[in-house]
Amino acid sequence: MSILVDQQTRLLVQGIAAPEGLTYVEHMIAAGSPIVAGVTFGQGGTWCGSMPVFDTVREAVQATDANAAVICVRGSEAAEAIFEAADARLTLIVCVPAEVPVRDMVLVKAHLKGTPVRLIGPGSSGVCSPGKCNVGIIPGYIVRSGSVGIVSRSGSLAYEVTWLLTQAGLGQSTVLSIGGGMIVGSGFAEILAMFEDDPATEEVVLIGEIGGQEEEMAARFVADRMTKPVVALITGQTAPPGRQMGHAAAVIEELAGTAQHKTEMLQKAGVRVARYADELPTLLEERM
Repeated sequence: MSILVDQQTRLLVQGIAAPEGLTYVEHMIAAGSPIVAGVTFGQGGTWCGSMPVFDTVREAVQATDANAAVICVRGSEAAEAIFEAADARLTLIVCVPAEVPVRDMVLVKAHLKGTPVRLIGPGSSGVCSPGKCNVGIIPGYIVRSGSVGIVSRSGSLAYEVTWLLTQAGLGQSTVLSIGGGMIVGSGFAEILAMFEDDPATEEVVLIGEIGGQEEEMAARFVADRMTKPVVALITGQTAPPGRQMGHAAAVIEELAGTAQHKTEMLQKAGVRVARYADELPTLLEERM
């Protein structure tokens, strides 16, 4: 098994006609992902390669039985695309654009509350279950099928750690980035819960950073419910307070959100925290 995506995933791409959409499509096709349709209003009835393009998500779902969407529209249009995908009853939505207004994400979270829809992002580089499905732009050559689940705020850090584990012979069950915005669809604790319930995942790597409370909530979840080994990396050890570093949520206010505070909370929950990324393979092997 895996989490979120597998051989039964049937993808549609919202914004398939945009340059970003075409880039993602090329990458996912090369990775063997099952893309069944594209959606761009005004281009219904056309084709993108062998894929039909529809005006609306609902039309695409009715014609192709798609069950997941990857959103490649502009950040200002992302909320509307999420609403449309959710209302068409897609169970997974991966939102690529990062520049989604905070107000829009507040409305999105309220819209999705109580529904079975799982939103990953905004600002997610994707979700990959090696050998099964790759949604987004996680490079296919860095992954290897195995038992380690990887969840990261940052897409680039997810790539780096995945490649380090692959080189060490440690394969992955699923790799994903949740996005680095102030409000994201699915947080660390929610993803950890899925890894905890996934028979194919035996260990988990959590890659966090300064700012926000995602890592603190993850620490509480690990302490209360997690039975599988978790190791972590928290970046931003030397970040100055009050200055945004990279992602929108990566800003320290007084003691809250510091790498030191997050590290201490995770360690109290029984998580071994690496100082540097290249220590993670060794920490994992020691926990196996």
